[in-house]
Amino acid sequence: MRNDSHLPQALQGLRLPLVASPMFILSGPELVVAQCKAGIVGSFPALNAREAEGEPPLLDAWLTQIAEALDKHNQENPDQPAAPFAVNQIVHRSNSRLNRDLEICVKHKVPIWITSLGAREEVNEAAHSCGGIVLHDIINNRFAHKAIEKGADGLIAVAAGAGGHAGPQSPFALIREIREWFDGPLLLSGALATGEGLLAARAMGADLGYMGSAFIATREANAVPGYKDMIVSGGADDIVTSSLFTGVSGNYLRPSIEAAGLDPDNLPSADASSMNFGDGSSKPKAWKEIWGAGQGIGAVKQIAGAAELVDRIEAEYLAAGARMAAEFAR
Repeated sequence: MRNDSHLPQALQGLRLPLVASPMFILSGPELVVAQCKAGIVGSFPALNAREAEGEPPLLDAWLTQIAEALDKHNQENPDQPAAPFAVNQIVHRSNSRLNRDLEICVKHKVPIWITSLGAREEVNEAAHSCGGIVLHDIINNRFAHKAIEKGADGLIAVAAGAGGHAGPQSPFALIREIREWFDGPLLLSGALATGEGLLAARAMGADLGYMGSAFIATREANAVPGYKDMIVSGGADDIVTSSLFTGVSGNYLRPSIEAAGLDPDNLPSADASSMNFGDGSSKPKAWKEIWGAGQGIGAVKQIAGAAELVDRIEAEYLAAGARMAAEFAR
């Protein structure tokens, strides 16, 4: 049994030390509930819940739906309760919905808050006011210091190879530098798609893994069939890093870039001033079919249910741990 007693209660007792990362458009209530029922933390971006003008906030309805589904599961399965869920807040200045969404999350007492694109004290205070914890994603040690100084409870180290807005640093370097001064909750993101990778993250010093791209090819993910098929057929060579689409460096599927009539090997760059989350995404509508993914997709061989994927990761994790235990027992 792993010892996770040093972690906040919301991160203790998980079936696997794993958080499913929030994916724009792709993560919704169905996927989150399936992930939590499977024993890992499920998450979604608050901006995924977008209602039509004049309608009540969809985020409010989603949080009610998730809470009711997990409560029903826990009543029916007292010996295998669901893991808690997380909501991702984009705190970039262009997110005009932020204050409203914070109020909704406080109302629902969201247990885990994931913050991105800026560390803000008032967001951390909102989470703490309802008993939640804050995990802030960072790409380097300098940003890690800032996040903790402003009140975040834990860090998500987004290293090279991660899907979406990925950092450029090796996980070996990033985790080591953070662990020199920070002993709180630390998650690792970057090409994790297997149980072996999860064990390696733990060996490096991370408390939990942070996995997204593998869940794109699940039945519950809100991705079009072509996107899921591209994940299954792709590998690390199919990932292209570019700042063109959002103004911040990110990883995308080469075939989707080619399908848009662009040359993946000769993409112009853009700067962060082009980022705008006013309509829920920093990506202009012209790029809506440029699909993000991380370098770990080579491990995804079929479209499956989220629970099946977690089963596969657990089997790999336990087998890898047994091999290492046998080696060190000699």
